[in-house]
Amino acid sequence: MIQADSVATVSQLDIVTGAFSYSGAAIARELLRRGHRVRTLTGHPQRAPVGTPIDTRPLKFGVQSELVAAMAGADTLYNTYWIRFAHGALNHDVAVANSRTLFAAAAKAGVRRIVHISITNPSLTSADSYFRGKAEVEDALAGSGVPHAIARPAVLFGGDGVLINNIAWLLRHLPVFAIGGRGDYRVRPIHVDDLAKLCADLGAVSEEAITVDAVGPQSLTFRQMVEEIRDAVGSHSVLVPVPGRVIPAFAAALNLVLRDTLLTGAEYASMAANRADSAEPATGSAIFTVWVHEHGDDLGRRYASELDRHFRHVAAPAPAARQ
Repeated sequence: MIQADSVATVSQLDIVTGAFSYSGAAIARELLRRGHRVRTLTGHPQRAPVGTPIDTRPLKFGVQSELVAAMAGADTLYNTYWIRFAHGALNHDVAVANSRTLFAAAAKAGVRRIVHISITNPSLTSADSYFRGKAEVEDALAGSGVPHAIARPAVLFGGDGVLINNIAWLLRHLPVFAIGGRGDYRVRPIHVDDLAKLCADLGAVSEEAITVDAVGPQSLTFRQMVEEIRDAVGSHSVLVPVPGRVIPAFAAALNLVLRDTLLTGAEYASMAANRADSAEPATGSAIFTVWVHEHGDDLGRRYASELDRHFRHVAAPAPAARQ
C-alpha cells in the first residue's frame, strides 16, 4: 500500500486528462472527495456535465503555450491520455508524440509531480505497437525531469467500463462464445475506483519515481473470467475453444456488424501472451468475482461503443456509473 507523506490542502489544484472518460472520471471523483480542486484537459470539452465542479479546458497538443497555461499553478498531473487502437490519422506513434508534448508542457508549467497510467508488461521490443508505445511513453516521462509515478493496470472493471460490459452483451446475445485456444492465459483485473485511489496516493508521495502494477487480488484465466460473467448475467451461451489464429477474423467480422472495434488481433495476441497478468502484490481490494455477481443484472444490457465514446463525438451524456 502506498503511504502519502502529507495531506493535501483544500486549495490544491490537480490536472486530470480525460476527466469525463473512464479511468479519468474515477480519478477526478477521488481527488474531489479528498478536497482537491480539479481541472481537466479533454478532447471532448462539450461532454462536461452541467454544473460540474471540474474546470474544463481543451486538450490541444498542437498549441504548447495553451497546455502550459492550462497547467500553471497545478500540483499534480494525472495522465490517462492514450488511444486504444489506430483510427484515421491517429495511431500509437502519434499518441507517443502527444504524450511527450504533454510532459514537456507540464515541466514548463512547474507541475510538481506526474502520475501516469500505463499498462502491465510494457516493452520497447514488443511487436504490439500498444505495449511498445506504452513503454516509449514511460521512457519519455522518465526523461521529462518531473518527479513521477507510473501505475500499470491490466483489465479494469466497475463503473461504465467497456470490456466487461461488452463481453456480457455478447454472452446475452450469442448462442456461442468463441475462446482462443484453451483460454488459460491469465488476467489481473482491478476495480476502476481502486485504481483511482492508488493514483491519488501516488500523487501525494514525494518519492522521485515509483512504478507499480495496478492489479486486484485475483488472477483468473480468461476462460474463468468469461464463465463468471456468463453465470452472473444468466447466459446459456456455449463457450467454444477455437484456434487462436482465427480469433482476429471472428473479431473483424463482429467489428463490421457492430460498426465498432470490439477487439484487434494485436490485443488478442497480447492477452494470449499473458501480458494482462502480473505476479506483483495486489494494489486493489475489490474482488472481480464478487463484483460481477453483484452487478450481473445490469451488465451487458446495452452495447458500449468504443468509437462512439472516443471518435464519433456523440453528444449524449454517458450513463451513470455503476459502482
